[in-house]
Amino acid sequence: MKAPSRILFVLLIASSLSACVPYKNLSTHRFEKKIQDDQIQLVDVRTPEEYAEGHIPGSINIDVKAEERFPILVDSLLNPNQKVAVYCRSGRRSRNAAKILTDKGFKVYNLDKGILNWKEKGREVVE
Repeated sequence: MKAPSRILFVLLIASSLSACVPYKNLSTHRFEKKIQDDQIQLVDVRTPEEYAEGHIPGSINIDVKAEERFPILVDSLLNPNQKVAVYCRSGRRSRNAAKILTDKGFKVYNLDKGILNWKEKGREVVE
């Protein structure tokens, strides 16, 4: 396979893999810009204890670890006609939550690398 063909092959594979993710992973900078929209519902999917230790201003807490209750709480607390931005500690739980939310029909944005990276970048956190 010639070099241009290899590059095209790699690009096709990469684009098909990114199409499989039903939500968007955003960097801290892009996530911060996205949540400035007052129509975005900001959800911290960590435990209540973690949330109490510090969270992004304006977020609500819906613990994704409460697996049976998470979809029920989502239905009662979130507007299905509005986009949702989710985050957790490092990005793993929020990817799980993002999948559940997209399966329910929400358009979802995930904070890549979570609140740890948010804090590392010097962004605001409240207790």
